[in-house]
Amino acid sequence: MSKQVFGTALFLIMVCILSNSVVCSADEFTKRKQEMVKKDIESRGIRDKKVLDAMLKVPRHLFVDKTQLDRAYNDHPLPIGEGQTISQPYVVALMTEAVSLKGGERVLEIGTGSGYQAAILGEIVKEVFTIEIKKGLYEIVRDRLKGLGYENVRAKHGDGYFGWEEYAPFDVIMVTASANHIPPPLLSQLKEGGRLIIPLGSTVFFQTLTLVQKEKGKFPIKELGSVAFVPMTGKAQKK
Repeated sequence: MSKQVFGTALFLIMVCILSNSVVCSADEFTKRKQEMVKKDIESRGIRDKKVLDAMLKVPRHLFVDKTQLDRAYNDHPLPIGEGQTISQPYVVALMTEAVSLKGGERVLEIGTGSGYQAAILGEIVKEVFTIEIKKGLYEIVRDRLKGLGYENVRAKHGDGYFGWEEYAPFDVIMVTASANHIPPPLLSQLKEGGRLIIPLGSTVFFQTLTLVQKEKGKFPIKELGSVAFVPMTGKAQKK
């Protein structure tokens, strides 16, 4: 057991002893996770078994702040520090299903955040490359993913606007922060036939979840509905 996982487990024990909280056991978290997947994800139309299995497997409570443990399996975003959030579980499932993963893909994620989306992807695909611009979050999530055994997930501190050219091209690129345009470097790092998904539009209010597929050098788009994400920082804010 990693130091981080051990520390979280110890904290939960103390919560139970000191406050008689309902969040008192791994069994309770498992029950809440199963209820979340059934009520908030499967019942809302997510059908991909690989996605549902990943959502059932990844312990979301290990990716949230300790002050948010009692809300870890609620279907809404939660703060993780530095002005960032862990995404709503349904939106995580929706984005993951939308890119039509088969299992052998190499995926680039822009905006690691808590690492929860990277872990979901890591349960399904061959390799995940994830970039976080905020150094404090990067250091936390790097150790978290390593401690949880995600050896197929490689994390990097940097500006995701420029992608990760060293490992390009990618079958899928997933942007988990909003932008008012699609960064050109990401399009150039997408494989032929590859998919890119991004919350596109206003970075202040709501965006349109947009799916792009590369077809013979062109990028037809499909709009999947309204979402609300925190904005990309770095180069994206200067455009």
